[in-house]
Amino acid sequence: MSDITDAIVNAFYLIITADRDLVEIVILSLQVNLLAIFISCAIGLSLGALLAVYRFRGRTITLIALSALMGLPPVVVGLIVYMFLSNSGPLGVLGLLYTPTAMVIAQVILITPIIAALTRQTLEAIYEEYKEQLKSLGVGKLGMAATLLWDGRYQLITVILVGFGRALSEVGAVMIVGGNINHVTRIMTTAIALETSKGNLSLALGLGIILIILSFIVNGLVHAINLTAERYAYA
Repeated sequence: MSDITDAIVNAFYLIITADRDLVEIVILSLQVNLLAIFISCAIGLSLGALLAVYRFRGRTITLIALSALMGLPPVVVGLIVYMFLSNSGPLGVLGLLYTPTAMVIAQVILITPIIAALTRQTLEAIYEEYKEQLKSLGVGKLGMAATLLWDGRYQLITVILVGFGRALSEVGAVMIVGGNINHVTRIMTTAIALETSKGNLSLALGLGIILIILSFIVNGLVHAINLTAERYAYA
């Protein structure tokens, strides 16, 4: 029991004193996750908006496939990216394996379907409400998609935060393609797994506390934005 107490005390000490290793891991985690969510949003929001307004042959199959991709096993994604980026893979010449870039690629593959599917669901409901009005104004499909993205911006911020929360909690894929290399590709989730296995509970707990705090912040923002969106809807 005393060992656990000491580990907790030391964990808070590392946070309060801004331990260099801990800060480095947190900063790299945020860099990787924020870049991944930015790229995922650029792809996913656009794809989701287009799927909300366009009706084409094979759309149902596309939506089913997109929903299925939301549940992609992270280790499978990591394995696929690893095979492409390894020396014997088609992209091995780029030398991206075991770099933060490889971790971003894996995160983007995991997050983009989530953002695209949730965006489509959110905007399709808005589209059904304003479809006739937009058509009467002669707005084209691309214009409709842009209008929906703007009109549903509050709900879409929630979608983005959901994607960011998913990125923060990812372990398997980034562990495979990043290698969890100290000072290079070690982020919070992979560092927690490694330090726990090594018995270094202080650093693992310190990172875990920060991860929990970030999770609370993300969920708090989601709740606040939902309340704002409700007030905006009834204004």
